[in-house]
Amino acid sequence: MKRLDPNTDPEPSRTEEGSVLVAPPRRTAPGGDRSRLGLLVLGAGLILIGLNLRIGVASVGPVLGDILDDLRLSATVGSLLTTIPVFAFGAFAFLTPGLTRRFGMHRVLGILMIVLAAGIALRLQPSLLALFSGTVLVGAAIAVGNVLLPTAIKSDFSHRAGLMMGLYSTALFLGAALASGLTVPIMSAVGGSWRWALGIWAVPAVLAALLWIPQMLRRPASFSGAGAVAGSDATADSPSEIGEPSFRSILTDPIAWAVTGFMGLQSMSYYAALTWVPVIFQDSGMAADRAGWMLSFSAFPAILTCLFTPSIAQRLRPRWIGVAAASVLVGAGFAGLLVAPVAGAYVWMTLLGMGQGAAISLSLSYIVWRSPDAHHTGHVSTMAQGFGYLFAGLGPLGLGWLHTVTGSWTAPLIALLALLVLQLVSGAFASQDRHVRARSAHTREVLVRG
Repeated sequence: MKRLDPNTDPEPSRTEEGSVLVAPPRRTAPGGDRSRLGLLVLGAGLILIGLNLRIGVASVGPVLGDILDDLRLSATVGSLLTTIPVFAFGAFAFLTPGLTRRFGMHRVLGILMIVLAAGIALRLQPSLLALFSGTVLVGAAIAVGNVLLPTAIKSDFSHRAGLMMGLYSTALFLGAALASGLTVPIMSAVGGSWRWALGIWAVPAVLAALLWIPQMLRRPASFSGAGAVAGSDATADSPSEIGEPSFRSILTDPIAWAVTGFMGLQSMSYYAALTWVPVIFQDSGMAADRAGWMLSFSAFPAILTCLFTPSIAQRLRPRWIGVAAASVLVGAGFAGLLVAPVAGAYVWMTLLGMGQGAAISLSLSYIVWRSPDAHHTGHVSTMAQGFGYLFAGLGPLGLGWLHTVTGSWTAPLIALLALLVLQLVSGAFASQDRHVRARSAHTREVLVRG
């Protein structure tokens, strides 16, 4: 069967049975063909949005001890400040398809940056209610961005999806590194106020919203069912879903669930470390500013693995080797924190960062690689990050509870090591070279109707 290029070939495609499908349209942007400068601005905007998708959470960990002391909160209650966003990542992810249908993908991306800035700024108010309300807004905005960024990359940069996914996952870690490393120094610079140290991070979100204005002004294109089948970037930004396969069509797919499981387990490990590693170091006698720096330092090896893991993983045989390497690296980092947290801090955080960078870049890449087009990417992204983050939210909360009950960090770290076995199994299934089966079901439906 001949494989046709939807960008150039005007002929209709045929199935092996000889049935004719509607010829896919040429890929065009909603506002017409994009110039090279337009693509550069679009790509820069996507990466800057990605940079903001961890700052609102990563900035809390380094000053969590100050927040607990100031507000007289227990460790379990205090962990809600990082657990609520992760649960919100899952809960609000399921609202993304409806928002995209109503407003268009690119407009929603701009709106969520405004909501994110508002949520971070709300933490400036001297009220416990404002602190937690702002945290919910931060989580809701990041949830939508988590789902839409892989979809936007699949839609707008399908020819450079591997490169863009690497840059996107790198931006996530870079944003977390900046927030983790600079929040404590900022707090010192603003007179010891943890509220201002958190609130200042609204500035990058405002900058991202300003850079994204040209994309928000683009008019979403109308499209037919044929366009939906093709999965062009125009259809991805359209506030309609005529002819698209339903979200339910992937809920029984084993590959989609494997991607979801791997996303949830690696996220649980990441956010548990993001929340409690600085506290583990401080409880072991390390100064607060150095503890925050150690978490920030782990992002640098993570950035390296984020950049190169997707391209390397596509060349590995068998495919699960990348998942296994990521799990071993993370396990070695946690084991080191268990045995000698302060003495080997740089070694453990290097290993942990490398493993986490590889794991998150693989989990995000699997969303794109296991989806045949942009619309399926949206469904897989919603499923993986919706259910995955709902599960991942148990990590920071569970570790805080275990620490409160046992009075040490031994049981929490052993639990994280045990969960790495499940992460390896789900990742091995997700690494298979297979697409979700929703496309074949939708293709049969088109053939029957045609």
